[in-house]
Amino acid sequence: METQDHQVPQEAAPDTRPEPAVPRAAVPDPAPEPAAVPDPADPADPAAVPDPAPEPAAVPDPADPADPAAVPDPAPEPAASTVRPRRRGRTTLLVAAAAVLGVVAGAVTGYTVQYHREPTPLPPLSQPEIRTPKPVTAGEHTTARSVSVNRWVKTDGDLRQLLVPEPKGAKTEKKADWDDLFSFATWFEDEDYMFEDLAENDFRRAVSVGWSEDEKVYVDIRLVQFRENTELNAERFGEGQQAYMSEDEWAGNDGEPIPGSANGRTYVYDEPHREAGYEPLYQGRAVAWRGDLVMIIEYVNNSGPISEKALKSLAKRQLERL
Repeated sequence: METQDHQVPQEAAPDTRPEPAVPRAAVPDPAPEPAAVPDPADPADPAAVPDPAPEPAAVPDPADPADPAAVPDPAPEPAASTVRPRRRGRTTLLVAAAAVLGVVAGAVTGYTVQYHREPTPLPPLSQPEIRTPKPVTAGEHTTARSVSVNRWVKTDGDLRQLLVPEPKGAKTEKKADWDDLFSFATWFEDEDYMFEDLAENDFRRAVSVGWSEDEKVYVDIRLVQFRENTELNAERFGEGQQAYMSEDEWAGNDGEPIPGSANGRTYVYDEPHREAGYEPLYQGRAVAWRGDLVMIIEYVNNSGPISEKALKSLAKRQLERL
């Protein structure tokens, strides 16, 4: 673009005065020329010809070994400074398992060694030897001393073996046998009271035997045993039987002591027992106790008075077997 010059009219005289100074910034710069627009219709214009399209990148052929682009680059090697951390849990577990196996193996070995060794004898007890008197068999020459020694005999065995045998010529009325609580209580007049009393005072067991002589004398022997964990039940029961005999209206006496016994007594009824239609019965009884056993002998004669001597002899022989 051409710039237009300022023309001065010819008619005016030239002004010789100097032009005032105009700051450079105040003078506007000439406007830039617009860029040339290519004309697509003009083949001579080089700007009208578009640039050729870029060629596509070559694709490597994996089947061609000669093509260097087809060969993949090797994997990068790990850095030399990378170190995998060591796991400690597995090592700790192995050490603990080894310790447990060691303890078990030691225990088994010790048990095996101890099993094959001879047992070590225990030291003797530092207490004096306790000597128990041997029981003395009752016989014709039995004394009061031998009867006292027999108290050491245990009564936990068969009580039927402690009953005196029936004399020769006697008729067996009841074989030596056991009596339970009910059977023993029915032997007394007041059965209900005796049942309750025996049950409350630790009745354990009882045995009895009976025979008759010439169908005149009838003998019934009973041994009753008590448990004595907290109280002397045998002594209590024996004393109660003796008190009953002393207060009974038919007996009415304190009895006679049994030879060789500290507490045994025999009782002979003062008056016979009479009942309409029956012969009078003369009665006697012996009561004694030793340890946890109580002896009761019922002696009856339906032909005459009781022989107190015969009753005492029988009671003494029975006590000697206890």
